[in-house]
Amino acid sequence: MNNERNKILQLRPTIENLSQAIFTVNRHAKTAPNPKYLYQLKHDAIKKMLKEGKAKKTGLHFSNNPRNSQQQSDVLVVCGEYTFHIPPTKLDFEQLPHLGKLDQSVRNPKASISLNNAKRLLSDYTGLKENREAAGSGKTRQYAKPVFKKLGERYP
Repeated sequence: MNNERNKILQLRPTIENLSQAIFTVNRHAKTAPNPKYLYQLKHDAIKKMLKEGKAKKTGLHFSNNPRNSQQQSDVLVVCGEYTFHIPPTKLDFEQLPHLGKLDQSVRNPKASISLNNAKRLLSDYTGLKENREAAGSGKTRQYAKPVFKKLGERYP
């Protein structure tokens, strides 16, 4: 327990820690009950890192999952040893080179940070807080007894 607390205290917003946290949050967002918050956390952290010069936009890639079966591009962002994709702006299309299709052989390194620590680090870094009602909305529903009618009776 004490060792875990020390590990949490050591998480400073360095490029490496932030990159690992974004990677962890992004990986878990795909199956999370509240993915909107995790994706927003990732996006806000990357935007702040770009503004501070801790990350760099390198080009555009064709999206693997285009909406409505149309061609779509994403911005490739390099943060330390990690690469991420974010939605492009109009300015990105004018300023960044198009790199074509995403190279499937390029992978991010493994991250050694837990989801809770990653969320805490990115939340502290960006100032974005999770809306608790949206995260646990399925747990507070009241049980409603089923209504049974006799054969031939109608429901109101």
